[in-house]
Parts: sequence; C-alpha cells; structure tokens
Amino acid sequence: MDFLNMSCKEIEKYISSVEGNARFSLINILQQDTRKSVNKLALKLKKEEARANEEIERLNKLWEIEKNYFDLGYNLVAGLDEAGRGPLAGPIVAAAVILPKEELIIGVNDSKKLSEKKRDELYKKIQDTALAIGVGIVDNRKIDEINIFNATKLAMKRAINSLKIKPEFLLIDALDITDINIEQESIVKGDSRSISIASASIIAKVTRDNMLKSYDKEYPQYNFSKHKGYGTKEHYEAIKKHGITPLHRKSFLKNIK
Repeated sequence: MDFLNMSCKEIEKYISSVEGNARFSLINILQQDTRKSVNKLALKLKKEEARANEEIERLNKLWEIEKNYFDLGYNLVAGLDEAGRGPLAGPIVAAAVILPKEELIIGVNDSKKLSEKKRDELYKKIQDTALAIGVGIVDNRKIDEINIFNATKLAMKRAINSLKIKPEFLLIDALDITDINIEQESIVKGDSRSISIASASIIAKVTRDNMLKSYDKEYPQYNFSKHKGYGTKEHYEAIKKHGITPLHRKSFLKNIK
C-alpha cells in the first residue's frame, strides 16, 4: 500500500478497514513516513498490538488447567459455573461449556469482571464457538425446599445432563458434585483461572439476567431488570411496599412478612 499519496485521514480510514491483526503489519510502513501525524498512527497501532498480545497471553494462561487434562488424555473438558446464589428472588442458573481445544475467544473472563454489554457480546461468541453448552435451572420454590447449596448442585447436574456431548472431565467452580459419574476437579476462583469455567460463568449470568428482565413485564413495580433479584435497597423497599411475589425465595426473607 502506497501511503505517500494519501492524507493522514485517508490512511486512518484505511487502517480501520483492515480486519483483525493484519493491521499491525502496517506499523513499520507508517513509522517510516516523514509526517508526524502518520507516525502517531503508527504509535497508536503499536499500543493496540501490545494490548492484543497481552490479551493472547492472558487467554493462553486461562487454558493452562484444561491443557493439563488434555495431556492426560481427556479431550472433552467441560467448565461449570453458576449465577444467582445470593439473590432474594428468581432461579439459580448453572452452565456447562465444552470449548474446542485452545480456542481463543477474545475477552472471555470471569463474568463479574465484565460489563453487561461485554457479557452479551461474549455470550454470542461462546454460543457460536463452543462444542456444547448445557444450562440447568432450579427455581425459587425448589431452592426453598432443598436450600441454596443443594439447589446449586442440582442446577449443575441439570446443566451437565443437558449437554449434547458427554464430557470426559469436569472443571467446577469451587464445588464438588459427588453423585455424578464423571471425573472432576473443584477449582477455587475457577472463573478467573479456567477459560471453560469463565465461559460457563458468562452463559449462566446472561441466561439468568435475561430471565429476570422478562419478569419486569409481570412485576414492573419491582424493577427486576435493574437489580436482577439481588438485595438492593430499592428491592427491599419494593418488597416492603408491595409484598413478596411468587418469584421470591421465602427462605431468604424469613424476617419479612
């Protein structure tokens, strides 16, 4: 590409049209240009390249636990996580995700570290990329019946059972599922250490958030789409004013009548 006969704005427009990492191959050419404005574009691209390399390095590190099990002969490793242990209302949702070996999905991280917009974007990417995704849901009535700990395990079992491909090994975020015949490892803070668990955390979180948003149509006075059922000041005030709905976990609200 001959940039000498192009203005800085034209060059910038061309750079933005180049997809992916291919734009980084332009850095040397831009650096050799005598115009300071074009040199600034090169510097901007160089910083972008550095950030991209850091992201690749981060994702490769997230794959380390899975790679250890690949080396042991396990080819289908599923990560499991849940969303919704703490809220006062709504279900708990678990997800199981099996990713293709060493697939780098840019941006995947613990769902708690991501904005809602970023989670929604990654939810779609994971859906398009994963070999299999399973989701398990346990509603508030069952949570009240068997308690939140057992409900979490039940949601995870349902997520595993809904996978179209049976996993050979499970990586579970800080939990053991003793009554399922699949080898597993419980990993503390797994959503920050395993790419499969991180992916599952995103699927579970977005799935549950979408469910809570839908409850707004039935119970608009509670604003479930905002607080997602968690115990915010606004939520407690709504409960005091309007009472407990069929969506609320009574075992979490024993002091409220």
